[in-house]
Order: sequence, then C-alpha cells, then structure tokens
Amino acid sequence: MALSFPGTEQTPHFERTGFRVTGKRMFATYLSENNTANIFLIPAEQQIFCKMDPIGIYPVPNKWGEKGATTFDLGKLEKEIIMEALLSAYTQIISQNGKKKNNNLRNKQRD
Repeated sequence: MALSFPGTEQTPHFERTGFRVTGKRMFATYLSENNTANIFLIPAEQQIFCKMDPIGIYPVPNKWGEKGATTFDLGKLEKEIIMEALLSAYTQIISQNGKKKNNNLRNKQRD
C-alpha cells in the first residue's frame, strides 16, 4: 500500500522494511514478523487514529511515539483506515519538503 504513492521507495530500516518519499525521509515501516506498520503521523492525527481502534492502533512505546510514530496492527484493521493513515503521513512529508523549498527560496531572495 505504501508503494502506491507517487515517488515512494522501499528501503531496509533495521529489522523492518521502510517506506520513504524518494530522497526524503521515511513515512512508514513494516515488520512482517508480527504484521505491524509504524506510521509517522503528527501527534494530533495520532490521537485521532488511536481513538478509532485503541487495540489495533497505538503510539510506539518510546520517544518516537511521543512525536507521532504510531503502530498499526494490520491484521486487526480495515485497509481503508491503514490507507488513510499512510496518506496522511505521506502528505506530511510532501508538504514539509515544499515548505522547506519555499523558505529556502525566500531566504535566497533576501540575500
């Protein structure tokens, strides 16, 4: 599902499979061993998704979880929920990179 977004690539990430926007940072990882995905949401979105299914969706139990990294138990959830979370994380990466480019252009114009 993560590879269905334009410009994404699969890459090793420790014991997981990572998914990133090519040339940018990761937006999700997958662990086949227990069929879970960690999806990197903003904290406000993490709260919303966790309320949808507290058993199948929960913060990663570490500092990354406090920043929005969220575990999705793929065997317990509908594809639509997972796809919505992936889209949210992917869109966040795309929009952040656009903001950085615009800020860099503004700074260059001031110089």
